[in-house]
Order: sequence, then C-alpha cells, then structure tokens
Amino acid sequence: MLPFAVFLILLESQKHIPLSPVVEYPLRLLILSAVLLLFSRHVINLHSSHRIESVILGVLVFVIWIGPDILFPAYRQHWIFQHSLLAASSLPVPEKTLMSPIVLWSRILRATVLVPIIEELFWRAWLMRWLISPRFEQVKLGTFAPAAFWATAVLFASEHGSYWDVGLVAGILFNWWMVRTRSLGNCILAHAVTNACLCGYVVATHHWEYWQ
Repeated sequence: MLPFAVFLILLESQKHIPLSPVVEYPLRLLILSAVLLLFSRHVINLHSSHRIESVILGVLVFVIWIGPDILFPAYRQHWIFQHSLLAASSLPVPEKTLMSPIVLWSRILRATVLVPIIEELFWRAWLMRWLISPRFEQVKLGTFAPAAFWATAVLFASEHGSYWDVGLVAGILFNWWMVRTRSLGNCILAHAVTNACLCGYVVATHHWEYWQ
C-alpha cells in the first residue's frame, strides 16, 4: 500500500508545493524508487510466465485507451468526462517543459517502470485480495470473487479521471489477467507495455493530454 500512497501524495503535493518540473519529475522518480526498494522489494515478483500474451494484452489496452479519441475526436469533450468530479490530479505542464530531456525521461521511466509495479501491487496484489478477506496474505493471488473483482475495476477506473471509461475496461482486463494467470509479473508486464506504448504515442504525436 505504501508506494501507492506516496505516489498519490506526490501528485497532490504538486498543487501545494510548486517546484520546477525539471526538479519535481526526477525527484518523484527517486522518491518512488526508494520507497519500492526499501519497503516492497520482498513482494515484487517480476517473473512473467506468459510473456507474449502479456505483451499482446498490453498493446490491446493501449489501443482501447486511445481508440475512442481517434475515432471520435470530440468524444472526450462530453460532460460525463469533463465535470468537476473528474478534475485532473496534476497541474498542466507546458509542452516546452515536457520536451526537456530531464522531464521527458523522468516521466517515461516513471510511467513504464515504476507505475506498473506500484499500481499492480496496490490494485491486483493487495486490494482485490483484501476485499475478499482483511487477512489478505491468506488469499492466493488471482482468487476470483465477483464483488472484489468489480469493485477493484471501478476504483481503478476512478483513479484515471476523465479517462475513467477506458480505465474501467483496462481495470477489467488487468483483473481478468490476474485471475487467469495468478501472476503479479504478468500483470506488471502487460501494464508496462500499455504505458510504454502510450508514452511512445504521446511523444510522437504531442497528445500531452494523456500525461496531464
């Protein structure tokens, strides 16, 4: 739980402790890396038993993520995606700043390496088991219980603000992959591939809204 809590605190602190992105982004990267190494390294399992399938799933989630905006350019402007309850969790960063090598690579490394580990530890390895039993250590990874499965997917969607719709689909697919393979490593790999594809798409097309 701790890496995810620190991740959210760092996002929220941006609003109250203004720092230059050139300082803030590498600092976030260092803090999150340190928390993972100090507190979570014993529960991180990066072994993937279904590498090819996990990569395919990751690409599929990426396509689902950007698909609606490509097919229907005004889709994301509908009020159900733009009302105040879905306010962005971070402040907008100017494009010129995002293109700074320090900011750019800090953002890419965080999205492709740290975030998949942090989020999969929290959502699939902890919450989906804790909702089954507070003694979650006794619940095997990938244990299916309908209420826990769907609650985790909905909460995962809510984390993604105005992209809650595709976040819900992604949450369902990643939950299913955990149930199907019972492997944290497979979910981390799939999540990392999705984020890596999204990073490549953002940098290539300058659709920075995916990073705000």
